[in-house]
Parts: sequence; structure tokens; C-alpha cells
Amino acid sequence: MNKLGVSITNKQILRLAAPIALALLIPQINFFTNTVFLGRLGERELGLNGITGVFYLILSMIGYGLSSGLQIQMARRAGEGDKVGLARIFGNGVMLSVLFSLVLMLITLWTVPLLFGFSLYDSNNFSLSVSFIYIRVWGLPFLVLSQLFNSFFIAINRSRMLIYGSVAATIANVVLDYGLIFGHGGLPAMGFNGAAVASVTSEGIGFLVMVCMYYYKRLHQAYPVSFFRYFDIGLSQKSLKVASPLIIQFMFSIGGWLVFFIFIEHLGGQALAASQVLRNILGIVMVGTWALATTCNTMVSNIIGQGRQNEVLLTIKKVGKLSLIYAAICCVSMLVFSHEFLSIYTEDASLIQFSIPSLRVIVVATLAMALSTVAFNGVVGTGNTMVNLTIEITCVSMYLIYSYFVIHRWQSPLYICWGSEFVYWTSLLITSVWYLKSNRWKGKQV
Repeated sequence: MNKLGVSITNKQILRLAAPIALALLIPQINFFTNTVFLGRLGERELGLNGITGVFYLILSMIGYGLSSGLQIQMARRAGEGDKVGLARIFGNGVMLSVLFSLVLMLITLWTVPLLFGFSLYDSNNFSLSVSFIYIRVWGLPFLVLSQLFNSFFIAINRSRMLIYGSVAATIANVVLDYGLIFGHGGLPAMGFNGAAVASVTSEGIGFLVMVCMYYYKRLHQAYPVSFFRYFDIGLSQKSLKVASPLIIQFMFSIGGWLVFFIFIEHLGGQALAASQVLRNILGIVMVGTWALATTCNTMVSNIIGQGRQNEVLLTIKKVGKLSLIYAAICCVSMLVFSHEFLSIYTEDASLIQFSIPSLRVIVVATLAMALSTVAFNGVVGTGNTMVNLTIEITCVSMYLIYSYFVIHRWQSPLYICWGSEFVYWTSLLITSVWYLKSNRWKGKQV
């Protein structure tokens, strides 16, 4: 019997998803901490945390695209019971991830002044944003390697292992945020840049804890990995063939969000600050839906590896149902306690009142997101990543067209601007379901 195979039950789904949700919650707690502390510094810092946060999220999701491509391959080998093949992909993936993150760092350091200089109207916003990213980008290698370890643990059905590094990173981030932003505990008061230093340090700590757990649990013996013995170019090309459409896809997806925030900056400081708060709330809600979506991704790939293609749609439906229930609970909570949610991030009563109509729009979009993320990750799990890229480009294009006219051209009220989320998630759901029902994904080899 293949011990790495998964079964399609609610218990198995939740057993895989719960640790993933906790691991995803940790970065959101980091964003939450940054937002709360920077909100106390001022409206400008709160707003800029939105732009710089989304920019770094793009870098994070590019790395996540690489690890997702490797996860598809590792989960497929797990479904086939091929431990040696899984270990080869993981070991080579470590070297590939290091190389990938360093190249991404260099590109970022070169392009950030050009991008922000072209798009931001306020010169103070420009200088603060560039300074922040120049510090923040040094955490990228730790982040990309952590994402790879996460994918490995998920692929071998040990998603509980994600918790340790995430908890360590969160504790470090909260303590260092408090110390470095405000200058407590004998640390220098660095203000906005203090949040960047705290995040880089916490990412490094989180990664080191994950490596320690990998060896402590003797996984290096169960999966014979030889790091840095040699770089398998052929295997790397195969991994990149699967991952590159996902990398471009995530770039488009979060890149659209960056364009959205740049357009919002043109509406003024209050709109930008409110949008940062709303993004943070949406991010926390997304933890559960993305955990279930990631679970769907690896389960679909695993099931196909077991030769059970006829059960793929059933798996996606089961995961989608759980995701919708979770989202509905979150939505009711946000509607009933709107003022309380918003007051966590800011003490400005006018900003809270200004944000409430947009929060209601987000509630509706969240329901569509709950289903679309699961369906879309079901498509990812089939391994036909070029289809994912096509779907993503189509949906992001619709999102950007809406944002360009509604925000940039018409300068609409903020709650109408946030209607772009509903446009994106609805189109993603429709296109993903259409492809899954077409059965064109069957027989794809990774």
C-alpha cells in the first residue's frame, strides 16, 4: 500500500488544510502587526505599507509559483510511491530556489526606483517606499526556501511541519516590530524601515527552524536528498516548464493588485489608508480559503498519481463546499462586527466610517473567492499550468480594465473601486469550472 497516497474524505481534507491554514495565518499576522503598528505612526505610513506590502507580495508569489510547480511534481511522485524521485526533485529544487531568489533580488533592486518613480505622484511616498523595499528584499532567499520546504512537507502529507517555522517567524516579527518601529527594548527607533528589518530577520529565523525540524524528524533519511552535490539541469528545466506558467500567473495576479493600489494612491491619502486596512482584513479571510485551495491542489495531483482521475471533480467539489462554509462564517462576522474589525487597525473614526461601504463589497467578493480559489487550484493540480496562465491573464485583464476606468478615469467612490475584486473572482470561477468540466486535463504528465 502507498502510504503517501491520500483519500477523499472531509477528515483528510481538514487534516491537511488545518496546518496549512496556520502556516498561512502567520504571514498574515505579520502583515496585521505591521499594519497596526504603522497605523499608529500615521496615515502616510499606513497607506505606504499597502503599496510596499503588495509589491513584496508579488515577489513572494513569484517564489510561490516556483514552489507550487515543484509541489505538483513532488505530490505526483508521492501518489506513485516514488520516494527517490520525490527526493531528487526536492534536493534539486533547493539549488534552483537559491539561484532563483538571488536573480529576483537583483532585478528588484534595479527596477524598484523606476517603477515607483513612474507611478507614485508624491515624492515623499516614493523615497519612503524605495528605502523600505531596499531593506525588505534581503529576506527573499529565506522566503523562497521556506516556501519550498512547505511544498515538500505538504507533498509527503506532513503539513503539520509547516507550523514550527511559521510560529517562530511570527513571534520574532511581533517582538522586533514593536522594538524597531518605536525604539523599545534598547533597539533603535527606525519607524517605517523598522518594519522591513523586523520582517527580514523573522523570515531568516523561520527558515532556520524549518531546516532544523527537517533534520530533527529524520526526513533526510526517509528521503535520500543530497544538497549541492550536483545541479541537475535537465530536471530543473522540467521543473521550470511546470512552474514558469504559475510564476507568470502569480505575477499577473498580484501585479494587478499593485496597479490597483497605485491607482488608489492617486485618489488621496485617506483612500490609500482605508484600502490598506481592507487588504489586511481580506488577507486574513483568505487564510482559510487558500489553505483549502492548496490542499485541493496537492490532493488532485496525488489522486491522479494514483490513477484515480475519475475522482478529481468529486475532490474539488468536497473541498469547495468546505471553503464556502468557512467564507460564509467569516462574511457574517465581518458584517455584524464591521466597526470592531476596522477599529483594530486605526483609531481614526472618520477613516473607519469611510471604509465600511467598501468592507461590505469585500464580503460579497469573498463568497466568490471561496469557490474560485479551490476550482482554480484544482486546475493547477492537474499539471496543465499553461491553462492556468491563460485563465489568469484573461481574468486579470478584466480586473485591470475595470480598475482603469472605474478608478483612474472616473475617480469613483472607493466602494465601487473595490468591486474589482468581485469582477476578478467571478471570472476566475467561471473559467476554471468550464475547463474542469471539459475533461481536457486528463492524461497530463508532469
